[in-house]
Amino acid sequence: MTTASGGSAGRWASAAVSATVFCVQLDAFALNLALPGIGRDLGAAGGGLQWVVSGYLLAAGALMAGAGRLGDLYGRRRLLMAGLAVFGGASLVCALAPSLPVLVGARVAQGAGGAMAMPAGLALLTNACPPGSRARVMGRALGIGGVATVCGPYVGGVLTEAVSWRAVCWLNVPLALVAVVCAARAGESRDTTAPASVDVAGLVTATGALAAVAVLVDRGPLRGWASGSSAVALALAVGLGAVFVRHERAAAHPLVDLTLFGNRPFVALTAAGAAANAATVVVLFAVPLALQGPWRLSAAGAGAAFVAPAAAMALAGPVAGRIRTADAVRAMAGALVLGAAALGAAAAAPTLPVFLVAVTGCGAALGVAGALTLIATQAVVRPERAGEASGVTKTVITTAAGLGVAMSGPAADAHGTATAAAVDTALMAAGGCCLAGTVLLVLTAVRPGSSRGERSAADGCPD
Repeated sequence: MTTASGGSAGRWASAAVSATVFCVQLDAFALNLALPGIGRDLGAAGGGLQWVVSGYLLAAGALMAGAGRLGDLYGRRRLLMAGLAVFGGASLVCALAPSLPVLVGARVAQGAGGAMAMPAGLALLTNACPPGSRARVMGRALGIGGVATVCGPYVGGVLTEAVSWRAVCWLNVPLALVAVVCAARAGESRDTTAPASVDVAGLVTATGALAAVAVLVDRGPLRGWASGSSAVALALAVGLGAVFVRHERAAAHPLVDLTLFGNRPFVALTAAGAAANAATVVVLFAVPLALQGPWRLSAAGAGAAFVAPAAAMALAGPVAGRIRTADAVRAMAGALVLGAAALGAAAAAPTLPVFLVAVTGCGAALGVAGALTLIATQAVVRPERAGEASGVTKTVITTAAGLGVAMSGPAADAHGTATAAAVDTALMAAGGCCLAGTVLLVLTAVRPGSSRGERSAADGCPD
């Protein structure tokens, strides 16, 4: 079983997770538009600047799976606070960075802090809230994070233009501090069914395999999928992954219980969530480019036009929190179908109003799908291993974000402008991701609790 808390401690846990999701998601996207300013300020140019974004994503993607289980074993609140401390401290270093290598190193540390905080926070909230209100509370927290996700690029752009790119980094420091204060008042929870010992071999091999996958996804489009570096990354990922699976099968207390992958709703929701997240990243990159390129809006005008899609995506979190666990697979499939249809309509839109209506509908659909990924996967696993499950899910969808960035790349040329044809291609690719996720869910087509290793619906989080 797992120790849990409720009442005021549960409310503080909700506040802590909301603040954590907000600052981590804001940071993940806020520096994208600041890269030219960073290059001018630090005297850097070329591919080195991309590591400001890539370093963060690589660290986050490689470390989340192990961090989630460490939170289960040693205390989710403890790991959440440790992750926020690393994140806030690294943000301070970013704000003061005198050179590009220092900035990239601090961004890697930020990614590591986010990897510690995010799965631990979601698992803490899962165990802090009564089953009847758990999904709704998580939906609200994820909705707040959605605001940061969609507003991040514009916040970064405005702060960079009005003050400095360093202001974006300074902003993270008080946000992380607020999250730490809230977390300190939350109740602690951990998995009391397993000894507090780390599966070191599992942690090392899993992290190494995930790091290789992250490098492959991030660098593959730039260096070529058939290049020597891509082949080495693929070989490392496969080799370390095989060693990890073999070890976990024999371990008495594995880092990741492989029966989790026999939980068909969990696997289907996670895989479909990865498709939804890749599509979401495309939308976040391609739509602003389209507004300022083919639709010829100013930066301020594009920001104002993007308010409706941003609001739709943010409000989707609370909506997803009201969907019953038993209906999660069907609801997510429906959201992905609507998302694909909206993306197709946006690509074919003859006028700006039609385009904005289509991308607003897309934002709502993808917002529901993304929130359901995190809410429903927590509902179909045992709460004592909630951190493990959250870490696996967050690892998969973070890696998928890298694929979304790769699909978005051709939409902008070297000067950051976009053509209508390139944007349409990116949007249609995102629609294809949505349809692929739908197919996975349709093929699964099972109710939660019907497979080995799953929690029954009665033990879940009904609303």
